[in-house]
Amino acid sequence: QVQLVESGGGLVQAGGSLRLACAASGSIFKINGMSWHRQGPGLQRGLVAAIGSEGNTDYIDSVRGRFTISRDNAKNSVYLQMNNLKPEDTAVYYCYADLARQNDYSYDDYWGRGTQVTVSA
Repeated sequence: QVQLVESGGGLVQAGGSLRLACAASGSIFKINGMSWHRQGPGLQRGLVAAIGSEGNTDYIDSVRGRFTISRDNAKNSVYLQMNNLKPEDTAVYYCYADLARQNDYSYDDYWGRGTQVTVSA
Protein backbone atom coordinates (compact mmCIF):
# COMPACT_ATOMS: atom_id res chain seq x y z
CA GLN A 1 0.00 0.00 0.00
CA VAL A 2 0.96 3.64 -0.41
CA GLN A 3 2.39 5.41 2.61
CA LEU A 4 3.62 8.93 3.34
CA VAL A 5 6.21 9.27 6.09
CA GLU A 6 7.38 12.61 7.50
CA SER A 7 10.73 13.25 9.14
CA GLY A 8 12.82 16.14 10.39
CA GLY A 9 10.70 17.49 13.20
CA GLY A 10 12.16 18.41 16.55
CA LEU A 11 12.74 21.07 19.19
CA VAL A 12 14.40 24.35 18.23
CA GLN A 13 14.77 27.83 19.65
CA ALA A 14 12.99 30.79 18.12
CA GLY A 15 14.93 32.00 15.12
CA GLY A 16 16.24 28.54 14.33
CA SER A 17 15.64 26.33 11.33
CA LEU A 18 14.32 22.88 10.53
CA ARG A 19 13.95 20.96 7.30
CA LEU A 20 11.03 18.57 7.04
CA ALA A 21 10.91 15.75 4.53
CA CYS A 22 8.11 13.51 3.37
CA ALA A 23 8.62 10.43 1.23
CA ALA A 24 5.81 8.57 -0.47
CA SER A 25 6.35 4.87 -1.01
CA GLY A 26 4.44 1.94 -2.42
CA SER A 27 2.77 1.22 -5.75
CA ILE A 28 2.73 4.81 -6.99
CA PHE A 29 1.91 5.76 -10.55
CA LYS A 30 1.94 9.54 -10.31
CA ILE A 31 1.64 12.36 -7.78
CA ASN A 32 -0.09 15.60 -8.64
CA GLY A 33 -0.08 18.21 -5.88
CA MET A 34 1.74 17.89 -2.58
CA SER A 35 1.45 20.08 0.47
CA TRP A 36 2.29 20.60 4.12
CA HIS A 37 -0.33 21.18 6.78
CA ARG A 38 -0.11 21.73 10.50
CA GLN A 39 -2.28 21.37 13.55
CA GLY A 40 -1.60 23.41 16.67
CA PRO A 41 -3.11 22.83 20.12
CA GLY A 42 -6.90 23.07 20.04
CA LEU A 43 -6.98 23.76 16.30
CA GLN A 44 -7.97 21.85 13.21
CA ARG A 45 -5.46 20.98 10.54
CA GLY A 46 -4.65 23.87 8.23
CA LEU A 47 -2.61 24.42 5.09
CA VAL A 48 0.94 25.76 5.38
CA ALA A 49 2.36 25.44 1.88
CA ALA A 50 1.53 23.65 -1.35
CA ILE A 51 3.41 22.72 -4.49
CA GLY A 52 2.03 21.56 -7.82
CA SER A 53 3.41 18.93 -10.13
CA GLU A 54 5.30 21.54 -12.16
CA GLY A 55 6.76 23.29 -9.14
CA ASN A 56 4.27 26.11 -8.65
CA THR A 57 4.02 27.04 -4.98
CA ASP A 58 1.65 28.74 -2.56
CA TYR A 59 2.14 29.78 1.06
CA ILE A 60 -0.02 31.15 3.82
CA ASP A 61 0.84 34.71 4.77
CA SER A 62 2.32 33.86 8.15
CA VAL A 63 5.08 31.69 6.67
CA ARG A 64 5.76 33.40 3.36
CA GLY A 65 9.39 34.48 3.20
CA ARG A 66 10.38 32.10 6.00
CA PHE A 67 9.33 28.69 4.68
CA THR A 68 10.18 27.12 1.33
CA ILE A 69 8.40 24.09 -0.10
CA SER A 70 10.09 21.95 -2.73
CA ARG A 71 9.75 18.50 -4.25
CA ASP A 72 11.74 15.78 -5.93
CA ASN A 73 9.49 13.93 -8.32
CA ALA A 74 12.02 11.18 -8.93
CA LYS A 75 11.99 10.40 -5.20
CA ASN A 76 8.26 11.00 -4.68
CA SER A 77 9.24 13.40 -1.92
CA VAL A 78 8.30 16.85 -0.70
CA TYR A 79 10.29 19.09 1.63
CA LEU A 80 9.66 22.09 3.82
CA GLN A 81 12.60 24.30 4.74
CA MET A 82 11.58 26.35 7.77
CA ASN A 83 13.74 29.34 8.71
CA ASN A 84 13.36 31.98 11.41
CA LEU A 85 10.97 29.76 13.31
CA LYS A 86 8.58 31.33 15.79
CA PRO A 87 6.82 29.82 18.81
CA GLU A 88 3.51 30.09 16.95
CA ASP A 89 4.88 27.64 14.38
CA THR A 90 4.70 24.92 17.03
CA ALA A 91 2.43 22.19 15.70
CA VAL A 92 2.27 18.71 14.29
CA TYR A 93 3.17 18.97 10.62
CA TYR A 94 1.49 16.65 8.13
CA CYS A 95 2.37 15.75 4.57
CA TYR A 96 -0.34 15.45 1.90
CA ALA A 97 -0.28 14.06 -1.61
CA ASP A 98 -2.85 13.89 -4.39
CA LEU A 99 -1.78 10.54 -5.70
CA ALA A 100 -2.68 7.88 -8.25
CA ARG A 101 -1.70 4.30 -7.57
CA GLN A 102 -0.45 1.95 -10.25
CA ASN A 103 -3.27 0.41 -12.30
CA ASP A 104 -5.65 3.14 -11.11
CA TYR A 105 -7.15 5.96 -13.18
CA SER A 106 -8.16 8.17 -10.29
CA TYR A 107 -6.30 10.38 -7.82
CA ASP A 108 -6.89 10.04 -4.10
CA ASP A 109 -5.88 11.87 -0.93
CA TYR A 110 -3.02 10.49 1.14
CA TRP A 111 -1.77 11.79 4.47
CA GLY A 112 1.26 11.14 6.60
CA ARG A 113 0.95 10.59 10.33
CA GLY A 114 2.71 13.84 11.20
CA THR A 115 5.92 15.04 12.81
CA GLN A 116 6.13 17.32 15.84
CA VAL A 117 7.75 20.73 15.55
CA THR A 118 8.27 22.63 18.78
CA VAL A 119 9.73 26.15 18.86
CA SER A 120 10.75 27.53 22.23
CA ALA A 121 10.83 31.23 23.06
